Order: sequence, then C-alpha cells, then structure tokens
Amino acid sequence: MKRFAFKMKLKAGFEDEYKRRHDAIWPELSAELTAAGVSDYSIFLDEETLTLFAVQKLSDGHTSERLPELPIAKKWWEYMSDIMDTNPDNSPVVTSLAEVFHLD
Repeated sequence: MKRFAFKMKLKAGFEDEYKRRHDAIWPELSAELTAAGVSDYSIFLDEETLTLFAVQKLSDGHTSERLPELPIAKKWWEYMSDIMDTNPDNSPVVTSLAEVFHLD
C-alpha cells in the first residue's frame, strides 16, 4: 500500500459548491476509483489560500494512472472545471507532494 498526496486550487467563492458536489460524488466514479485501487481518499481545503490538499492510498498493483483515460473521469473534470484551476483538457491542475514524514 502506498500513499499519494497532491494539491489543487479552488476558485474563490466556490468552497460550498465544491463540498456539495463531492458530497454527491457519482457512484460510477467512486466505483472506478475503487476498481483502480484507490482507497482512504480525503480532500482538505485550506480556506486562506483555497488550496485543496488530497491524500489517497493506492493498493499494490493499482491502475490509478489509467483513470484519466476513462470517460467518467473526463466527464467529472468537465463538471468541476468551472470551480477550480484546470488544464486545457479540463483536468485539474495537480501538483504532487513528496512525503517527508509518516507515523502509523
């Protein structure tokens, strides 16, 4: 099991909307995340900077690198593109973070 952390950026004024959309995450997207080996996935918001901090566990043999190819992922990106910083293909601008400490 490996942990993966990254950050994204929310647009100002969309804090409640971001939470609302994730509270109602599409079941088919959740199923694809699970099938790809993603678990224990959390996203936190730094309300001062609007930085979204995400951390997830990836199972051994995970296929999460294939998630961006899935139509449901592209549909979610389009759905979220109006409230967060995105790339030209609507994927979120993601910055991977290096783990510097962990305590079980």
